[in-house]
Amino acid sequence: MPEIVIIVLLLGSLLALLAAGVWVAFSLIIIAIAGMIIFSSAPVGQVMATTLWGASNSWALAALPMFIWMGEILLRSRLSQDMFSGLAPWLTKIPGRLLHVNVFGCAIFAAVSGSSAATAATIGKMSIPELTKRGYPEKLILGTLAGSATLGLLIPPSIILIVFGVATEQSVARLFIAGILPGIMLVAMFSGYVIIRSLMLGDKIPREKSDMSFMEKVKASRTLLPVIVLIVGVIGSIYVGIASPTDAAAMGVVFSLLLAWRSGTLSKKMFVDSLMGATITSAMIAFILVAAAFLTTSMGFTGIPRDLAAWIGSFNLTPFGLLFALTIFFIILGCFLDGISVVVLTTSIIMPMVEAAGIDPLWFGIYLVIVVEMSQITPPVGFNLFVIQGLTGKNILTIAASAFPFFLLLLAAVGIITVFPQIVTFLPNLKGG
Repeated sequence: MPEIVIIVLLLGSLLALLAAGVWVAFSLIIIAIAGMIIFSSAPVGQVMATTLWGASNSWALAALPMFIWMGEILLRSRLSQDMFSGLAPWLTKIPGRLLHVNVFGCAIFAAVSGSSAATAATIGKMSIPELTKRGYPEKLILGTLAGSATLGLLIPPSIILIVFGVATEQSVARLFIAGILPGIMLVAMFSGYVIIRSLMLGDKIPREKSDMSFMEKVKASRTLLPVIVLIVGVIGSIYVGIASPTDAAAMGVVFSLLLAWRSGTLSKKMFVDSLMGATITSAMIAFILVAAAFLTTSMGFTGIPRDLAAWIGSFNLTPFGLLFALTIFFIILGCFLDGISVVVLTTSIIMPMVEAAGIDPLWFGIYLVIVVEMSQITPPVGFNLFVIQGLTGKNILTIAASAFPFFLLLLAAVGIITVFPQIVTFLPNLKGG
């Protein structure tokens, strides 16, 4: 089929550009221009100007820098210390004990940052030294942190869900709501694995003193209350419909600044550093997004996605067969590209097939994010692995081996939501679509 040859040539050229160190956004634009010049007669300059402006002039996209800034503020605050001291007293009697701090701490921070790497850095800088000092097995410390930090991509407010929503014109608010139950399911699966593994290890898991009274535990956890209020305020306001994701993000930034001020970590330097960090990250993601939008438009002019979808349709694959093939494809792609790049590179070609197969685009967004989560803990390009390597100095393959059970759990989660799609669609449909 000629379309397959064309796609292989374009994809090969794109990978060559990326391998040569060309920025992702520039690589996408170059391939889009080449595709339009070779395979269509459309005016490239006019289409590019119109598409780049249209993709950047998006109200939904305004939530992106705000959520990133919220995460940057909390990353520089006392949140990691407060997380450990607030969670630890409640976990001393559960099998696995303080290893659950990594799981629940990552889940909580994921709900206020939207970034997997930021989650790993924030929780890891406190939990790794503390758990190591107490004698917990290194493999479980590294594995629980690397695996649980992937929750930053799924639990709302998720940066990658905003990217997917903007790229595919899906409701960001509905995507956020759809990510809640799968996120809770993954937390339960991760925590369950820690319990089972700890029971198998027996005495290798150190014992913890548990002589605190109930009220003493409550008092120790008071530092978590403002964070819980922030999570409920941001996600709750979106769910009940009193705020859009962008409005909720702005509210989250203000509340994060108040938390930092209250904890004594807000300074001029911290404010400027967090703002610059958010600006750099937001500019990078926005640049990739507008370039991906141009590539999507370019592919539309060439007719390649339509022809490819028709070709794949001729194989009469079931939706399960298509998803199986896509899962393998995304896992392989995720070994070499970061999550956001995987999403923006593939949506223009994948979505027509997905919609032709009758798969709910909202469900597919959550499925894609869970699959992309796997790329965060697979070498050679696993962002969580690099973050933890920076914190510990350990070999990246050692960290990846420690995280491998969580890779399998994520794979199992893909299977679960495929068999039971209601886990994803229940809350958005309950909200009234």
